[in-house]
Amino acid sequence: MIYPELSYTLNGILFSVHNEIGQYAREKQYSDAIEVKLKEKSLPYKRELRVSDSGNIIDFVIDNKVLLELKAKRMLVKEDFNQTQRYLQETQLRLGLLVNFSAKISIH
Repeated sequence: MIYPELSYTLNGILFSVHNEIGQYAREKQYSDAIEVKLKEKSLPYKRELRVSDSGNIIDFVIDNKVLLELKAKRMLVKEDFNQTQRYLQETQLRLGLLVNFSAKISIH
């Protein structure tokens, strides 16, 4: 596992935010809550980081090691994974977390 201690801490933050806010919020609400928790844990981060001249914006880079891309949509699609992969390549980071907070289950 890459960066096991940092990964464990980040997963704890993500689950905590999901438990507090639930699954029907907007991406910005999740981002704001994550930012508060990162500050509480004294984890260095950059938010809404512009990637080179591509015009792409990464949601978070944590401790200059982990790329965190957030989504709040019904389901992730291949383009979401491709986007995260491009960001990893452009930044030369080794670990990217693609997190979807609003996966909705439909029961008929």
